[in-house]
Amino acid sequence: MSFLASLRIALRALGAHTLRSLLTTLGIILGVGSVIVMVAVGAGAQMRIEQDIRALGANVMVLVSGSATNSGARLGSNSRPTVTERDAEAIAHEVMEVTAAAPVVRGAAHAIAGNANWGTNVVGTGADFFVVRDWVTASGRVLEEDEVETAQKVIVLGQTVAGKLFPSNDPIGQIVRINQVPFTVIGVLAPKGQTTNGADQDDHVFMPLDSARNRVLGRNPMNARAVTGVVIKVQDGADMSAAAEQIRQVVRQQHGLPPDAEDDFTLSNFTEMMQVKLGASRMMALLLAAIASISLLVGGIGIMNIMLVSVTERTREIGIRMALGAQRRHILMQFLVEAVVLCIIGGLLGTLLGIGGAVAVAALTDLPTWVTASDIVVALGVAASVGLLFGYFPAQRAAMLHPIDALRYE
Repeated sequence: MSFLASLRIALRALGAHTLRSLLTTLGIILGVGSVIVMVAVGAGAQMRIEQDIRALGANVMVLVSGSATNSGARLGSNSRPTVTERDAEAIAHEVMEVTAAAPVVRGAAHAIAGNANWGTNVVGTGADFFVVRDWVTASGRVLEEDEVETAQKVIVLGQTVAGKLFPSNDPIGQIVRINQVPFTVIGVLAPKGQTTNGADQDDHVFMPLDSARNRVLGRNPMNARAVTGVVIKVQDGADMSAAAEQIRQVVRQQHGLPPDAEDDFTLSNFTEMMQVKLGASRMMALLLAAIASISLLVGGIGIMNIMLVSVTERTREIGIRMALGAQRRHILMQFLVEAVVLCIIGGLLGTLLGIGGAVAVAALTDLPTWVTASDIVVALGVAASVGLLFGYFPAQRAAMLHPIDALRYE
């Protein structure tokens, strides 16, 4: 008997008990659907983290001031203004693995252009900032060295700010008043989007470092040369840990710290932190998929039970077929194909359920989901494997029936 003949018999047998077949596949449907949703959520989380890594820039470190101590209590990073733009210059010149280092000061301000106004974030920095962040312009240009050195009143807008202040006009060459100080727009950056914590990276205005300190934000009263931090880009392929240690030694030397003194700064390797987060996300996705796969095991056991019942109900049919010349392998194939078909049908329905669930998760939450063709193929393959695994015992039992005993079965 050919495979197609076995398939026709299997479909006819399943169609004779439609409701029972549907209930039997329920475990497979839920199992496959759960696995697809979990894998889609995990893939979406990984995509979000990878977007953050690309938005941050490759091989980026951030240097910020250290922690002050008040009455024995440590106040946290940046509570003592120790990092200055001179640290950025020393890092760029003395650490060979560093491509660029840009000092940064940050603060909130109000921007006004014509009748439009918007509360935004001001970033005072140097020309190297855009190299570190791998940030290109959508129009115009970024800050240049001479503009930074002479503290020119020029700004580069993020996409969000440009959209709020100039919804229908070209911002290039326009005047924007920031805290009542007029600045000329020289560029608009390409969008970066939101980070995983919801921060809008495009809601920023960028200007020369001293323009921000002298005209908009003011200098730190404790240290007039202090900056909020220094963003550092390390060369591709460089050892990030070794580069971090070299940067640390250079900054300690700049600050005149003795060998036994603690660092008065904090150096964070954001790229490595993101990579660790990405690895944890992958492990969590695998764990969730493994937990969801338990439903497949339960569904497989249900299919084996129903197939055993089917073998018992069709014992006389098996005896008649054997009496008419069917061999044991034909009986084995018939019931095995029936179990596999049952699981594949469940797999198809589960795939539709999983895709719908992934779409619902994306619609109801801020978490993206991602279902690939390979996920669907694997899900159907697993469903077919469950049919083979749990359908073999009932099929073997049917094939091993003695024709005389099967014909006598009431």
